[in-house]
Amino acid sequence: MGRSSHPKWNVRTRSSELQRLPWLEVFREAVELPDGRVIDDFFTVDMQDFGVVAAFTDQHEVVVEHLYRHGSKGMTWSLPAGYIHDGESPLDATRREFREETGYEAEEWVAVGRFIVDGNRGCGWCHCFVARGARKVREPKSEDLAEVEVSLLPWDRLLELLFTGEIIELASAATIGLAAVELGSRINDREGTH
Repeated sequence: MGRSSHPKWNVRTRSSELQRLPWLEVFREAVELPDGRVIDDFFTVDMQDFGVVAAFTDQHEVVVEHLYRHGSKGMTWSLPAGYIHDGESPLDATRREFREETGYEAEEWVAVGRFIVDGNRGCGWCHCFVARGARKVREPKSEDLAEVEVSLLPWDRLLELLFTGEIIELASAATIGLAAVELGSRINDREGTH
């Protein structure tokens, strides 16, 4: 079944309600729906785009971080991630953040997808990558507010943490899922199946 075409909502007015650049800006919009109804107070949130990487060593371990996240008020296991600065490509920014946060670099990078954090509100685009050949080249130099513990975990252990709810960030969970698809397609390519 094909996709149906959905007309866009017409934004009649847009005003900034809260601005804390570069982190976020909240907008109030008056939008006209395709059926003619007008919503006077639809809120959207502009946030910086960011990249996330599932980076594998030659020993098939994944570079991960264990840290406190204030939004969830708890500890989580997380894939390395960071904001994209003006003028940077998603790949360049994610490589830079990976090196700064973990002290690792990787040889081969593959973009595996991108998604908007909140389909209704916006909240920035997440760019997901898989990297191979990760190796430590220096000590981490993170400017994160929280103390970050960098570890290497086997892929199966990372999946277990996802299923037990110890990975609580959507961006990490989505990147792990996309990495699983990427790993599966590589295995199928080697075996000659599709």
